[in-house]
Amino acid sequence: MTNLLQWFLFTMLELAGVLAAHPASADQQPSITEAIINAPVGEVWRLFTTKEGMESWMVAHAEIELKVGGLMRTHYDPKGVLGDPKTIVNQILSFEPERMLSIKVDQAPVDFPLPESVQDMWTVIYFQPLEPGMTNVRIVGMGFTDDTDSQKLKEFFRKGNSWTLEQLQKKFWPTCASCQKE
Repeated sequence: MTNLLQWFLFTMLELAGVLAAHPASADQQPSITEAIINAPVGEVWRLFTTKEGMESWMVAHAEIELKVGGLMRTHYDPKGVLGDPKTIVNQILSFEPERMLSIKVDQAPVDFPLPESVQDMWTVIYFQPLEPGMTNVRIVGMGFTDDTDSQKLKEFFRKGNSWTLEQLQKKFWPTCASCQKE
């Protein structure tokens, strides 16, 4: 074995030991919310990554520049305008089309209750195609700490992500009379 390979293996073993000795506390674990959507992955991806898609089910106003470093600007209030103080601005950290989208809050709305804590977290949304024509959407919030405000933020996003996925499921609920549950 070369010295470089020995050094690399030793370093990896050392890192594994450090991580095993200092596992993240339960409070620092990610917040995970997921749901099965009755639509193909391409359609679900479009709903998350285009202006028309987002405005069809989640927000009143949207603008998205789908590129690394691009911005996703949204506004829930139909009377609001993008760019006003209640606009939510997320930066796109990375994406793999129809598989994964990661974002981080770049600018919280003016009335956001935990503006400092939100700067330390980010969200990864996974899109897994299922058969036939269904998609599992998994939203993972990360960057939470044991701090009280960070835990409040984690709960805020857990509830918000649950609401988001419920709205997406509703968009694809059967609408025909014979398809309705009795």
